[in-house]
Amino acid sequence: MSLSLVVGAIELGIIFGICSLGLFIAFRVLNLPDLTVDGSFVTGLAFSAVFSMQGQPLLGIILGIVGGTLAGIVTGVLHTKFKIQEILAGILTMTGLYSINLKIMNDQPSIFLYGIDTIFTPFTNKLVIQGVDFGYLLVLLCIAMLLIVILVFFFKTLTGLALRATGDNEAMVRSSSINTDTMKILGFAMTNAIVALGGGLYAQYTQTAAHGAGVGTLVLCCASIIIGETVFGKRRGMLHHIVSIVLGAILYRLLLSYAFVLGLPASDLKLFSALIVVFAMVLPQIKLRRKNR
Repeated sequence: MSLSLVVGAIELGIIFGICSLGLFIAFRVLNLPDLTVDGSFVTGLAFSAVFSMQGQPLLGIILGIVGGTLAGIVTGVLHTKFKIQEILAGILTMTGLYSINLKIMNDQPSIFLYGIDTIFTPFTNKLVIQGVDFGYLLVLLCIAMLLIVILVFFFKTLTGLALRATGDNEAMVRSSSINTDTMKILGFAMTNAIVALGGGLYAQYTQTAAHGAGVGTLVLCCASIIIGETVFGKRRGMLHHIVSIVLGAILYRLLLSYAFVLGLPASDLKLFSALIVVFAMVLPQIKLRRKNR
């Protein structure tokens, strides 16, 4: 693959790695599936695109994070206070977000940001190596590293430890006078806030915001988490676990890019993605059986 293709795959990998870090909180920390992410991704994307058109790209990303947080809170309240199953609560919120996101985008199914300033604009053409602009990669790396530091620090606080304990043993946490409902709502809010951040970055990176861009976000993030855990391991501390998820997302995008280079039709992308996830999930079992033999 060419250098530009590799760099582009890494950049997209970092963006979806950020989304995967959000899903990691619900999927791994709380052990709760959250289908809201398909909608909150578009919420971040919509706010980012609309406010970029008005010359406020950073404000758009911030409001997208706020919108994703509110979406997560709604899912958490439906699940904890109204006793709706977490999967159904996520589906209900995601369905509602379909119309809300379209309203945010002024009822336009697509918004194009060509020629519009984004958070990447000040760094464009500032770091060009062999004809490839590394400015986008630098910005995304800084954002990803900052998010990783924040998450690692948070999970070492009392609130973060309580959140992790809620996913491990909810009954024990409840017996310790910790409000598990609050912890779950917090987890859903953090999940969708981070996914919305990824959506906002995706809109400004691709300079395109499509209302249907969130379809498959859940599967893509799950794939990144599983690949990262399978290839790089997950039992070496929180920092290693979080970094492995981002690396898994990058590896996933590199595999997709390589498949396109080999001539994979775009219509087979979903099938290829599913096969990668299945292989990543089956591989540990194969290794275990070989070890037992």
